[in-house]
Amino acid sequence: MASGSDTAVTISVVLPVYNVQEYLPQCLESLFQQATSGVEVVAVDDASPDDCGRILDEYARRDPRLRVVHLDRNHGLGEARNIGLGHAHGDYVWFVDSDDWVTSGALAAIRRRLERARPDVLVFDHAREIAPGRLAPNPWSRLLREPPPDESFTLDERPSALGLMMTAWNKVIRREFLLDLGLDFGDGFYEDVAVTYPILMAAERISLLDRVCYVYRVRRTGAITSTSSDRHFEVFDGYGKIFAFMDGRSGSADRHRAAMFDRMIWHYTTIAEDPSRVPAASRRRFFQRVSQEFRAHRPSPYRYPRGARGVKFRLVERDLYWLFRGLWPLNRTRLVLRAVVRRAGGMARTGVRRARAAAPLAYYQLQKRLPMDAGLAVYAAYWYRGYACNPKAIYEKARELAPDVHGVWVVGPEAAGSLPAGVDHVVEGSLRYFRVMARAKYLVNNVNFPHAMSKRRGSVHIQTLHGTPLKKMGLEQEPYPVGAGTMNFARLRKHSRRWDYVISANPLSSQVWRRAYPGDYEILETGYPRNDRLFHASAQDIDRIRRDLGIATDQTAVLYAPTYRDHLDELVYPLDPAVLAAALGPRYVLLVRAHYLTGSTPLPAPSADSASMLDVSGHPAVEDLCLAADTLITDYSSIMFDYAHLDRPIVIHAPDWETYRRTRGVTFDLLADPPGPVTRTEDELIACFKGDEPGSASSTAKRAAFRRRFCTFDDGRAAERIVRRVYRQGESDEPIGIFQDAITR
Repeated sequence: MASGSDTAVTISVVLPVYNVQEYLPQCLESLFQQATSGVEVVAVDDASPDDCGRILDEYARRDPRLRVVHLDRNHGLGEARNIGLGHAHGDYVWFVDSDDWVTSGALAAIRRRLERARPDVLVFDHAREIAPGRLAPNPWSRLLREPPPDESFTLDERPSALGLMMTAWNKVIRREFLLDLGLDFGDGFYEDVAVTYPILMAAERISLLDRVCYVYRVRRTGAITSTSSDRHFEVFDGYGKIFAFMDGRSGSADRHRAAMFDRMIWHYTTIAEDPSRVPAASRRRFFQRVSQEFRAHRPSPYRYPRGARGVKFRLVERDLYWLFRGLWPLNRTRLVLRAVVRRAGGMARTGVRRARAAAPLAYYQLQKRLPMDAGLAVYAAYWYRGYACNPKAIYEKARELAPDVHGVWVVGPEAAGSLPAGVDHVVEGSLRYFRVMARAKYLVNNVNFPHAMSKRRGSVHIQTLHGTPLKKMGLEQEPYPVGAGTMNFARLRKHSRRWDYVISANPLSSQVWRRAYPGDYEILETGYPRNDRLFHASAQDIDRIRRDLGIATDQTAVLYAPTYRDHLDELVYPLDPAVLAAALGPRYVLLVRAHYLTGSTPLPAPSADSASMLDVSGHPAVEDLCLAADTLITDYSSIMFDYAHLDRPIVIHAPDWETYRRTRGVTFDLLADPPGPVTRTEDELIACFKGDEPGSASSTAKRAAFRRRFCTFDDGRAAERIVRRVYRQGESDEPIGIFQDAITR
């Protein structure tokens, strides 16, 4: 077919938005950074309960290409697309999902193809993001590379196009063509199919673009392919509309009935075979419906597919559910047997070690079969290192507000003697350890429990985490192998799926946790329980802490707390504490806190005219150190976010920012939005203190802006809100997740 004219075309991107605040900025940036004209974005805020509406309005104020439609109630993805289509003005429309993104240069490439071919439908290639920074190709991309008869074609000329992805987001559709067909997106899980298949049948001009223009986020929690629900029955409505469409047309659409039938039954059986979709109690009923659909729409004459698919189709037609189910384990059995043979040698070498571990784990599994103890909570922190951090604060508040829930701490053998009197504890690996881990209803940790400690049905896992994520965390570390080390990302996904609650200290954390740790948990925007102490400590408490540390009343205490550097094999302080102490002088005391992953190195004895130096790396409560310090020096440690609650000077000493950002990855540009002055050399740091820069008006303004952004949820009642929400079944006098406009003391 002949190509169209070169007249410029316009494109409307329709963007339904619901509960995707952690992904939405990336999606919007990917669209607005495209260097092409003639594009508008129609965003439909489908009464999103999170911060999406505000994010859209902020972008709309900055970029006139974005128009926002706010709905007063939730309509669902399909209807939101229909509403967006009604507000679109472009020659072509592209339905983009707001948790995905568009590749660089995609809009320009799409526009060039549209202007040259003038198709009714343009289909392009996509990639799948299976983890942050890790993309997998479209397995059906070969269909885009088969040479078409010309720039455009019909489905009659190339029936294989019916095998392309059924989604709306990999297609740009001529808007008037779509409106003339009178097609609407449905309400259910499979809202795309009732539009995407009919447009291919009706199109007089289809064009293919062998270019990755779109990235689909596979791992997003809530995707239909990982949701167990009776809503998967909605797939029948979608295909019913397709066959009704074919019944109302003659010619080309009817000629594709057999291919469409095969595609439909393949889709049905794919859903039926996936145990994560249709609930177990509904699978027999779902299969019966598939059998009914087979007999109702079976074309005549009909040729069954070859091989295993043909066998499955025959079983479907005869409603032989149990034989159909019997096929499922055959392939899995073959793969398991192959793996067993491959591991046989390794098992012999590790047999003794496994035998020793088998008995305690068997005891653990036995205990899991016994009744759960609704009055038992297990607490742990930092891989069983001791009594600390957010779990400690929750434990202490639970003793006050939920005394009927008995708390037990898990610690390693070396930490057993460090717990305060009256704190019940078990030692990792003991029989009582396995018993409480198996029987407890509540499990609270700031890291993950061991992989062998599987989640018990009905148990409640509270993941507190332990810092605001300046650095990349979780799955987002995968593109940074230096920082990720030997992290098992597949196991990390399994661990995050067993969490029920995750604690957040600010909006950045809420967004990052969803991306870094995908799961069905509820985020509690309460603030960090460990920070409650910063709000409640009295002047007498602070004086006592300083006396215990050996800080004189007339000394200014500076806390130096650098972070761990994944790219270094040992502790190397980014500055020499002795040099800084000598420059500060005797009216200062320098508290040096090494990161817990590195340990500390001995500090030299200071001279008479130097600041005194104290190694506080082993101090059990970093909150006390924050209260004792008049100023904080750090680099990329999350301590800055906690210390900012005190509204005291913070200095960022960042001599290796570029290296750290490249090797570990960061979530925002700290040097562009610091909480105070930034120094890059020891000389700059010394000059900063001699010039009293930490206490200047400029530094105070930077700190205030930093606090407005990151000191959002904390107010001294985080632990109380968590205990009332989780242990007391939602008992509270205020909602979780209050955004404060100002932080007061």
